[in-house]
Amino acid sequence: MVEPSVLHAVVVIFLEFFSWGLLTTPMLTVLHETFPQHTFLMNGLIHGVKGLLSFLSAPLIGALSDVWGRKSFLLLTVFFTCAPIPLMKISPWWYFAAISMSGVFAVTFSVIFAYVADITAEHERSTAYGLVSATFAASLVTSPAIGAYLSVTYGDTLVVILATAIALLDICFILVAVPESLPEKMRPASWGAPISWEQADPFASLRKVGQDSTVLLICITVFLSYLPEAGQYSSFFLYLRQVIRFRSETVAAFIAVVGILSIVAQTVVLGILMRSIGNKNTILLGLGFQILQLAWYGFGSQPWMMWAAGAVAAMSSITFPAISAIVSRNADSDQQGVVQGMITGIRGLCNGLGPAFYGFIFYLFHMEHTHTHNPNSHNRSSIIPGPPFLFGACSVLLSLLVALFIPEHSGPGVRPGGYKKYSSVAQSHSHSPPSSGAEGKEPLLDDSCV
Repeated sequence: MVEPSVLHAVVVIFLEFFSWGLLTTPMLTVLHETFPQHTFLMNGLIHGVKGLLSFLSAPLIGALSDVWGRKSFLLLTVFFTCAPIPLMKISPWWYFAAISMSGVFAVTFSVIFAYVADITAEHERSTAYGLVSATFAASLVTSPAIGAYLSVTYGDTLVVILATAIALLDICFILVAVPESLPEKMRPASWGAPISWEQADPFASLRKVGQDSTVLLICITVFLSYLPEAGQYSSFFLYLRQVIRFRSETVAAFIAVVGILSIVAQTVVLGILMRSIGNKNTILLGLGFQILQLAWYGFGSQPWMMWAAGAVAAMSSITFPAISAIVSRNADSDQQGVVQGMITGIRGLCNGLGPAFYGFIFYLFHMEHTHTHNPNSHNRSSIIPGPPFLFGACSVLLSLLVALFIPEHSGPGVRPGGYKKYSSVAQSHSHSPPSSGAEGKEPLLDDSCV
């Protein structure tokens, strides 16, 4: 019998996100053709609904996988996440509706992290999570460029067929080759074992945010900085196509370059900064880069400005790994999962609110009509080509001001009293992983925004 390994998790993640990455160019085209008058607004609503559904369903699916095993839920999440792919050529309306609804199951990362936690020792876990996140990045660095080339050379239909075939390959791989990682002895005695509401409640971790001042400051910092980032991820490639007038191949190259630079920033640069200027100052520097990047996106009207801002965006990706590190230094070892769970919950909420927020601002400033009918209008009629990015920069500025008050190291002795009760629940499912800092290390996109 084949033993479960991190390699199984890596292959599942790579195939799923590679198939979606191929569709980057065709999806932007179909989105504009389907909603020519309200492209940005509908894009925001589609991704917003998907993100909110993922936020609501992730704890329940995680709790159920503790009872019924990981393999069945890997199959379920991959199948329903990839189900909309062939609908792109069959019916665009059904395709976008299916993408929104697939948010209920778009939590493959949660199940994958649980799978990895089942089969790795605690001291190996961060390395394994890093490998999974790096695989995710690698799939999205290469696939948009391949999809763009095939779309230009052979048409969108071939790209959709190829993406569907890779998604089916992923499903078959899970069915045939992926062994169950959760031993029978670690599951409840029967399939009818009760699931507590606290385990399945998506707001459970958020309600504990105010019980410690340091955790509260960190969570406010995460919310104010990740809200514009989630909105940016959902709309920026569309913005490059519709407003800055990037060609499909240029968008793909942009994704690849920023992805590679982000990986370098999160490995080489992050390590140097953490050693030289400290954890808190690294967070502040990352937020400063994010403000500069968003302001540049907001005021920039030329392609070279987007490329320059993209390099700054790669540097801003150091923020969340640094936040994860400061969390681990300010929480007791038995509270790591609880506090990381709060941060993950806030990021999940932002994945729903951010895209809708950006889409609404694009709509409010009449970006839809102006840029659809007059490609060069942003050079004449508006001083600010990208208003949502400037709103985002203001939000991150507030985040920076809050982060100034985060202590560098408050010591693990400070423990919120209300965490004890929660930690007993978490420990009763100790084979289910705490939300790792690795989730904050995804270089370009995250699970629910793809």
